[in-house]
This record gives sequence, C-alpha cells and structure tokens, in this order.
Amino acid sequence: MSTPQRVAADITNLGFEAAAKAHAITVRWTAALQRQVQLNASGRPGPNAPTGNYRRSINRRTVKLARSSYGEVGTNMPQGRRLEFGFTGEDSLGRSYSQPPYPHFGPALDFVADGYEHALAEAGVPSSRRGPGVSEPGA
Repeated sequence: MSTPQRVAADITNLGFEAAAKAHAITVRWTAALQRQVQLNASGRPGPNAPTGNYRRSINRRTVKLARSSYGEVGTNMPQGRRLEFGFTGEDSLGRSYSQPPYPHFGPALDFVADGYEHALAEAGVPSSRRGPGVSEPGA
C-alpha cells in the first residue's frame, strides 16, 4: 500500500474509532440523563409521582449513525408535557385547570450536559454541543 493510501486508511480508522468512542459516551450519558429525569420526577420541585408509573414511563433511546450518535430521553405518558410546562385552561372534556409547571426534563439536561461535553472532550471526540437529547414530554 502506498503512503497516501496508508494515510487515508489511517484517517478512516481514526474516524471509526472516534465514532465508536462517541457512541459509547452517548449511551452512558443518555442513561445518566434518564436517571436524572426520573429522580427529578420523584417529588418537588418536580412532579409528584405517587404510583411510580410516570417515572417508569421515562425511557431512553440511543441511535448510532454512520458519523454520529444521539440519545433521546422522553415519556409516552400524556401528562408529560403538562407536568414539564404547566397547563392553564380547559381540556378536551371541558375541565378547567391551572396547573403550574414542574420541570424535570429541562433541569436534568442542564445537570448532565457539561459532564457529557467533558467526557467527549477527554476522549478527543468533537461535539456538536447538542448532547443527549430530551424529546418533547408526552410526544
């Protein structure tokens, strides 16, 4: 193999290694984000979750693409959006609500984002500054 071909192969291998490191870090920090959201959803200042069903609905997904990875944390429970952002007004059944927000996703993301960025930087992996993601609650 000629020198230019070897250099190209080495660069390609470095890219694959960086992608593998980034994915492993993203998996780890997406799990950390999920844990923190669940902790935040365990009472004030976050929402009360007396049965634990809402906390158990908070799930994660990590996807590895050819050149990047991303993680999402969210819930499929319909109250997720109302709990995070609050709700004032009538629902579809005509019931009136004045529910304050009990943020638990946003604060969790703020809590883990710097650690995720630091882990990527220590591994020598460039970051897009997006970090593990929070999908819209209840979406």
